[in-house]
Amino acid sequence: MREKLQELMDVKLNPAIESHGGSIEIVDYANHIAYVKMNGGCQGCASSADTLKHGVERMIRQVYPEVAEVRDETDHASGEHPYC
Repeated sequence: MREKLQELMDVKLNPAIESHGGSIEIVDYANHIAYVKMNGGCQGCASSADTLKHGVERMIRQVYPEVAEVRDETDHASGEHPYC
């Protein structure tokens, strides 16, 4: 499942957020929970929680309804522009 989720990120989501200098990777998948890490412009961005909930999680659950939750494992405080 981890590989399927990463492919979804690479094909559908990352091209859309690359214009903001960001990307999202699947760190792990266990017990129906997808763990993601936001990179680049997404790391530390104030909109990242909204992107995660209304973009990433919605897309994942639409394609893979067996995913019960998406958790952000990003250290947002260490981004280049924390909470910009």
